[in-house]
Amino acid sequence: MQPHRLSDFEDCAALWADPEVTRHITGRASTLQESWARHLRNIGHWTALGFGYWVVHDKSTGRFLGEVGFGDFHRTIKPPLKNVPEMGWVLCTHAQGRGLAHETARTAAVWGDQYFSADTTVCIIAPDHAGSVALAGKLGFERKHMASYMGEPTLVMERRKPT
Repeated sequence: MQPHRLSDFEDCAALWADPEVTRHITGRASTLQESWARHLRNIGHWTALGFGYWVVHDKSTGRFLGEVGFGDFHRTIKPPLKNVPEMGWVLCTHAQGRGLAHETARTAAVWGDQYFSADTTVCIIAPDHAGSVALAGKLGFERKHMASYMGEPTLVMERRKPT
């Protein structure tokens, strides 16, 4: 796992252009312009805030697998998230179903426990995305409440830092 670099853009754009990947996240494939803005945002998180998303590559082959990390997106979500680190993960279809999401997200969560002073982190998930809801549960996230984000029902889950 490493922070995004400009050279990662092609892989990231292909990830976000895959309708199977995005169907539970945005509901549609991202355009090249949207992927470029997301990519710059991912680079900017590290520069401005000292945290962000990592690009995930297969350790043995170097093949791009996806993205995992934390953001502060200032989302227009009701009720608001209020300056709590937001965790997320997204893997290419070829990387799904192999336990890689759990492995990489667990690594990110442990990093977050050490980095953030906040006692909690959150994640937002489409309520019908059973795989992500289950993964969040394995990571220690618990259902907090339902919210509305971009006009869609959104499950907000919260994870307390282990003591």
